[in-house]
Amino acid sequence: MVEITGYIDVAQMVLYAFWVFFAGLIWYLQAESRREGYPLEDDVTGAYNPDPWLQLPSPKTFKLPHGMGERTYPNMENRDTRPIKARRASATSGSPLIPTGNAMKDGVGPAAWAERPDHPDMTPHGTAKIQPLAVATDFHISENDVDPRGLNVVGPDGEIAGQIVDVWVDQTESYIRYLEMKFGRNNRLIPLHFAVQRSARGGGREYYVHNLTKDHWSDVPRTKSKTEITMLEEEKIMGYFGGGGLYAMPGRAEPLL
Repeated sequence: MVEITGYIDVAQMVLYAFWVFFAGLIWYLQAESRREGYPLEDDVTGAYNPDPWLQLPSPKTFKLPHGMGERTYPNMENRDTRPIKARRASATSGSPLIPTGNAMKDGVGPAAWAERPDHPDMTPHGTAKIQPLAVATDFHISENDVDPRGLNVVGPDGEIAGQIVDVWVDQTESYIRYLEMKFGRNNRLIPLHFAVQRSARGGGREYYVHNLTKDHWSDVPRTKSKTEITMLEEEKIMGYFGGGGLYAMPGRAEPLL
């Protein structure tokens, strides 16, 4: 009978096997991380920039819930062909973009948004996940918290932009996502993370939105429905408010020193 253990260190062989397995796992995870958003494109020429060290994974088809079809990634045809309304600061790759129009509306820089599907994000039951309290009647504001409804919205210019009339909640996460502000005939949605509740002059509470002044509220992207918001609409609203942090006032885009 051959004495295998007399010539082979079993513990060492197990360790080597683990190293090989772990290296393969890292390789697999790195490949899977490049399934969506790849191959990379050269930001000057638009040509694909292949990676010589790690190839893209083979295409995989995902079946979406609630009859929303299928998506296959990686997809060589999945390219963003929207024109960029900005010019480069220099001809080198990776140089910053300088907007040539209204950056907040054109989706440039921090105001950029992705072309997500133009339908609401859904709950596991197939209903819209984000809805106002007027529709999502199973939710309410805690008695220990300040009810946002009825509070004014103020910008960095000190002007009152409007008044909160409803609150939009994520019914899956039980979390407030948007504040609905009355603004003329068409209300505006304010992402909660861009609004800070604070003490108002003369007492009471108000919401302070640092990113927009009175001149920007009319251009806030609106929703097609008064009770639902699509993922594409969410992208545009978030991009508009995000861009205001840099582009709403000329001095914000200048250096601090």
